[in-house]
Formats: sequence, structure tokens, C-alpha cells
Amino acid sequence: MPIPLNRYLRLESLLDGLASAPDEREEPVCSPRPLRHILPLDDRALTRNWEVLRRHTSLDEQDEACLADEETRASISAYAKNIENCVGTLKLPVGVAGPLRIEGLFARGEYYVPLATTEAALVASYHRGSRLITAAGGCRAMLCDNAVTRAPGFAFRNLADARAFVQWAGKNFDNFQTQAATRTRHGELVDMRITVEGNHVYLNMDYYTGEAAGQNMVTLATKAILDWIEIHTPVRPVHVFVEANFSGDKKATFLSFTSVRGKKVTAEVSLPRELVRKYLHIDPEKMYKMWMMITMGGLMSGCVGSQAHCANGLAALYLATGQDAACVSESSAGLLRMEIEKNGNLYTALTLPNIIVGSVGGGTKLPSQSIGLKMLQLPRQGAAFALAEICAAICLAGEISIIGALAADHFAAAHERLAR
Repeated sequence: MPIPLNRYLRLESLLDGLASAPDEREEPVCSPRPLRHILPLDDRALTRNWEVLRRHTSLDEQDEACLADEETRASISAYAKNIENCVGTLKLPVGVAGPLRIEGLFARGEYYVPLATTEAALVASYHRGSRLITAAGGCRAMLCDNAVTRAPGFAFRNLADARAFVQWAGKNFDNFQTQAATRTRHGELVDMRITVEGNHVYLNMDYYTGEAAGQNMVTLATKAILDWIEIHTPVRPVHVFVEANFSGDKKATFLSFTSVRGKKVTAEVSLPRELVRKYLHIDPEKMYKMWMMITMGGLMSGCVGSQAHCANGLAALYLATGQDAACVSESSAGLLRMEIEKNGNLYTALTLPNIIVGSVGGGTKLPSQSIGLKMLQLPRQGAAFALAEICAAICLAGEISIIGALAADHFAAAHERLAR
């Protein structure tokens, strides 16, 4: 990818300045030594890690007291399955948006949504959108599909071997299901899609994962299937990989809108003209024009989907509830649509095809994150599905609010007022 000349010259100037500046880093008091062994996480391991850090960095006891405070040390065992080489915990500000009224298949009622962020104006924007939706009687939300994918890859000597394997694999789906069940009590292999590329074969395996986000679950289940395949296949592959980068894991892809990775959810709301004016200080027609322009901008920039800033809301909600924050990369791919109804109301719909969330597992049981989930008061049955519908609803609120701010020319002023 070419670098524009002026940016290249500026970078060169910066590097020249760094080369001539004195190195102000402190010399280590002894030769560098890594944290060689991953110790079971307890207070002793935490102390040992800090001893190494203080010897080889400029961190001191005050820094240790901030990250490894008394509360962290008292509950350190709670983090044992979530972190290695632990040196403490971070404290992020958590705000609340709501009430947000949702009429979904699983999420029904008014919700106060926890959002953890360091970005000023973010919670205020989602809060405004939530209040507008609630004033309009709430949004409707629906879980449309549910499957978490793992895509193992197989390399064969030639296309003939690949074809023979595909024929065999298609006849052994029941055996694959049986093997997957040996590694998980809560997950189930429900579908498989086969793709051939030369002498390579990809098996996109779709799983139900219950109340868990399920990414570790599907990896272990797929590994069990691969172990069985290597023993029983009539055509031995040259190489086998548990994930061949065809599942869309941790990235937005065009598969988002042809299949599903996680939970596909959609939400809609009809906003009366007078409420749009009251809360957003703009007419629906200008909102619609703003939506049209950002949609065209997204198409020209090559976006996967078209929406304004779903990543903001999802990242904040994921952090507050113990989800895998890196999954925002695929979860935030979405389609936003606005229409002016015959009565002058503003119809808005948002579809998110890859929401990766769970109500159990991962970081959901950590001390702070479990409080975030508790705040949402999810139902006992279908809690993960309800959480996915809440994701769609809060993102819908954020889309409405930011487009209103842009259309009314309040966007810059809001950040200047709240961030300074």
C-alpha cells in the first residue's frame, strides 16, 4: 500500500528526531529475566510478578498498590482462569444508559445498561437514545439465528484426495456430532458447510453453545472431531488445522451477512416526529438525509455492513459484563436502515449478525463484571439470547443518537462540552 509523500516525510522527520534524542530509559539493575514460569494465581504469584517488574522497569510500590490493591489481592483467585502473569486489575469508569424499553423474544421490559468506557460523551449519547426509544414505547428486538463457528482446514496432496475426503466427510456428520458431544455437555454440533479450494478443504462447523459465548467450547469440540477424523478418514490429509481463518473469528468479514457467527439479532423502533424534535432537536427528514450520506460514505470506504458506531456501545457493554472485548471486531458489523413513514415518523432498524455474548463462562463471573450482568436482570432461561437482544437495542439507541447529533450539528459541541 503506497504511503502519501507528505506523511512519509513527516514520519522520517519524527524518526530523525528520535535518533538524535537521548535515551532516558533507566538501565536495568541486572540482566533482563523473563517471567519464566506461569505460576498458579495467588497472592504469592502476584507478589513475585511485581518483584520482577520493579527490578526491570521504572514501576514502584505506589504503582503496585494501584494495580494490585487490597481488594484485588483479596479476590485474586477469582481471576485464575482468566489471566496469566497477573499483576493486578484495571479500574474503568462504568456508566448507565436507560431506562431502555425492549419488547423482544427474550428481553422484555425496561433495562439499565452498564457501559464501561473512558470516552466522554459516549454514555450520554446512548442514554439519550435509550430515553427516546423508551418515550416512543420501546423498541422491538428479535433473535433470528444462533450458531458459533469453528472452521478447521485440511491440506491434501491433490484435488482428487480432497474430493474423496469431502465425499466421506459428508457421510459422517453424525459421527462428528457424537465426537463433539464427548468434549462438551452444553454445546451441540448442528450444521457443517464444506468449501473446497484446490487441494484444501474447509469444514465450517456450526455449534449451539447454550448460555455461553462458546468460543473455547467449539474449539475443544472441533479438536475431538479432528482427532477422530485422523484415525478414520480413508484419505489422510498432509496437514490438519483446528482453525483455518474461515470462521470470521475476531474480524469483520463478508460471511457476516451470508451466515452467522454467534447470535444474529435485529431491532426496530418507530419514533414519532415530535419526540425526535424534543430529544434530538432535529426533524426526521434531516435524520434520514444524514443516514443516506453515512451509508454512501460507508460503501465508498469499503465497510462490512453500514452503521455509525456500534463498536462504541458493544465494547462498553462487553467490558462491563465480562464478554470477549476482541469480538467487537465481528460483532459490530451491522446494517442500519432509516425510513420516513407516511405519518412522518422515523422508522429505524438495526441488524447485527455476529453478536458473541454469553451469560456464563469467560469473564462473566469476575467480581465487577458479574455485577454488570446482575444489573441487567436477565431471565434464567435464555439469558444469553436476552443479552444479545439488549446488545441490538442499545446499539440502536446509539445509532439514533449519534446520527441526530451529526444531523443537528451538535456532535463536536457535545464532545467539547463533556470531554474538556
